[in-house]
Order: sequence, then structure tokens, then C-alpha cells
Amino acid sequence: MNKTLRAVWNHPSGILLVGQLVVVLLYPFLDHSTAGRALLGVAQMALVFTAVMAVRRTPALSWVGILLGGPAMVFAILEAIEPDVDWIVLTSAVFHVPFYFFVSYAMIRYLFHDDRVTRDELFATGAAFTVVAWAFAYVYAAAQVIWPTSFVNVDGVGDLPWFELLYLSFTTLTSVGLSDVLPVEDHARSFVMIEQVAGVLYVALVIARLVGLTARGRRVGDS
Repeated sequence: MNKTLRAVWNHPSGILLVGQLVVVLLYPFLDHSTAGRALLGVAQMALVFTAVMAVRRTPALSWVGILLGGPAMVFAILEAIEPDVDWIVLTSAVFHVPFYFFVSYAMIRYLFHDDRVTRDELFATGAAFTVVAWAFAYVYAAAQVIWPTSFVNVDGVGDLPWFELLYLSFTTLTSVGLSDVLPVEDHARSFVMIEQVAGVLYVALVIARLVGLTARGRRVGDS
């Protein structure tokens, strides 16, 4: 049992990836009550802590992640309890956006730091992708506070909850096209276009490198 726990703990990128996907699945069940939102806040805090641990295993500056991650943990709880208070949402985004972008940078740097593809690097590939989606969701949340009704859904409703903005972020980053959540204000559309470019570049650079390294390893093994 201890060996299994140690193996899991040695792959914080994998924990982060699975944790984010679990939060996505749990969010619709827990977001309708204060207790549920608080639980989601704790889960978000745990994800931030895991992200900090993942950064510590990379060549990036771990102290940067700690300085940004600490306040992000606090505001993850506050935002879960008071999701409609503008200053909390905006301040939360101020810490979460640079934190998650730094985590994604650290993981991508981790992927490029050697010529081998390890299991943890494969986990980091998926985690970095989801972390970027999380970062842009907070960008959209901040934009919605600064420029109200930046986004609307198919019913024409603006000032959308964070989960709908996360949904928009995933559909944009994965290049499947705009969903039933739409940017209607110019600043919002600018952010969406930047995320579209980021999604294409991620696939082109990171996935292509992993495929190339895997193919190279097979050629070396056959020679």
C-alpha cells in the first residue's frame, strides 16, 4: 500500500490532471449550495497545492509558484463561498491567472529539458493542457467583471458562472469551435483568439516533440 501511495505521490502531474478532471465532473453536483461550493473551493485549493508540488519537480523557479499559489488557495475558498462578489472574483483571477500560466510554463519546460519521454512527462503533457484551460477561464472571469456581459449563452444571458467560462475555455483550447457560450465584447473576443492560437501551438509544439522523441527512441532501440 505504501509503495502504491509513494508511486502516486511521485507523479504530481498525474494527480493534478486527474484532480482537474474530477472537479469538472463534480462541479454540476456541488455548485448549487454554499457547502458544495466550499467543498469545490477546498478541491481547488488542493489542486493549487498539487500544482505547486508539480512545479517543484521541474527546472522552473518553484518559489514563484509558491508566492502565487498561496494567495490563490485563499481566494479559491473565498470565491467558492461568494461567487458573485466582484472584487473577490477579480482578485482571485489576479492570482490564479499568472499562477496557472506559470505552472503550464514550468511543465512545458519540464517536457523539453531532456531527450527522454518518461511517464511523469506524459502526465505533465495532459496537465499542462488542462492548466492552460483553467488559466483562460480565470481570464474570462476577470474580463466579465471589468467589461460586464462580455460573454453570453444561447439564451442571451450574460454575467455567466465560472463553470460556463471553463466550458468555453476547453472548447476554445481544443479547437472544436465555439460552443453555446459566446464572446460578444471586443476584449473578450481578443482573449478567445489568443487562446485559440495557444491551443494550436500547444499541439504543434509539445505533441509533435513527444511523438518525435518516441520515434527516435524506437529507432535507437532497433539499431
